[in-house]
Amino acid sequence: MENQMPRRQAREHAFLLAFSQTFGELPLEEALAANREQDEEHPVDDFGACLLRTYYDHSAEVDDLIRSHLRGWTMERLSRVSITVLRLAIAEMLYGAEHKPGVAINEAVELAKKYGADEDYQFVNGLLGSVARESGLTASEEDGAQEEPAQL
Repeated sequence: MENQMPRRQAREHAFLLAFSQTFGELPLEEALAANREQDEEHPVDDFGACLLRTYYDHSAEVDDLIRSHLRGWTMERLSRVSITVLRLAIAEMLYGAEHKPGVAINEAVELAKKYGADEDYQFVNGLLGSVARESGLTASEEDGAQEEPAQL
């Protein structure tokens, strides 16, 4: 695995692998190994792998949190794009090493805009904002600053 790439790109590649997992789940380590061997265009680097492991380690808690913030919706009604974006962003916000909720929310919104339906990004933004507020996370001005390449 490559150790450095811009974090936006690392998050996107992690999202793409997580999204593909919604169609036929392999164990995470097998999916990461297959990505390393077969996907030269969208390699998952160390930061992306860490993000994926964080979600997988806390998947039950993350999914319960998403369910608790849905109003008039069920998880089954959410698009695969939205649910994947939400899962990774919440895992990063609550269980990631850096705790930069503003960055995680912004990156999730950008992924939803790029890969989701027209209104998905608004839904993602609203739900993540609600999770951040309820969890006592606040977005600081530093959160929005340009991030350095991922280094672990």
